[in-house]
Amino acid sequence: MKTALPLPKDKKLNVLFRVEPGCLGPRALADNGASYVEAFCCYAQKEVDDLDADFVHWDIVPRFDKSLPEMEYRVNNKKLNHDQAERYLKIFNKELDEFEDHLNERLGEIIESFLGQQ
Repeated sequence: MKTALPLPKDKKLNVLFRVEPGCLGPRALADNGASYVEAFCCYAQKEVDDLDADFVHWDIVPRFDKSLPEMEYRVNNKKLNHDQAERYLKIFNKELDEFEDHLNERLGEIIESFLGQQ
């Protein structure tokens, strides 16, 4: 199957990544923790917008409810399970585990950059 890139937004893989305040250190857990993690999410969103942008749309949001998964995948508002997300990424010669590892590495770099500005 030949895929023309970039895809329209409704065909892109929407990756919702929830950031826990604790990953930003003690400052994010203080009284202003909610606004701190929200500021980080806005910062991170700008940093990842171009990452695989031909076929991925990113949403970086705070994770205040630990019952929600850290990562969630959707296409055209339809939730995908792990296997479905894996099949979607194979179209673009990507492996889900490597895709997630790359995102986690990139977010680690973004956290360091964000904390360095504070």
